[in-house]
Formats: sequence, structure tokens, C-alpha cells
Amino acid sequence: MANSAQAAKRARQAEKNRQHNVALRSDMRTAIKKVLASIQTGDQAQANELFRSAQSKLDGMARKGIITKNKAARTKSRINARIKAMA
Repeated sequence: MANSAQAAKRARQAEKNRQHNVALRSDMRTAIKKVLASIQTGDQAQANELFRSAQSKLDGMARKGIITKNKAARTKSRINARIKAMA
């Protein structure tokens, strides 16, 4: 429980930001799953298209500090390798 108005406000802001970050992280994970699903079906054109949008989401998340730059780079690299292996 917050002991001051300032602490109460910071607690409210922290919870609001946490919920926003959870939503963004969920959106990112969904985009990644869509790419992996299209790779499983063998549709390389669709996988490339979905990868471009997922790549944008990953970069945005890294820019906002929700995930690290290395995690974004590692995820993009692994997905791209899977797409290239389809050919």
C-alpha cells in the first residue's frame, strides 16, 4: 500500500504500463507464431510477408525496451534461417 500520493500515482502508472507491455508482448508473440505456422505449411511467399511484419514488431519492441536488442536480433535470425531452409 502506498504511503503518499506520489507513491500511489507511481503504482497506478506502473500497473498501467505493465498491462500495456503485456499486450504488446502478446501481439509480438502472435506475429512470430503466424510466421512459424506459415513455415510449417510450406508457403514461403506468405512466410516472407508475415516475417516482414514480425520483424517490424520485434524492432519496435526492442526500441521501446520491452525486449533486448539481442533477443530481437536472435529471433529474427532464427526465423530467417528457417525461411531460407525452405527453398
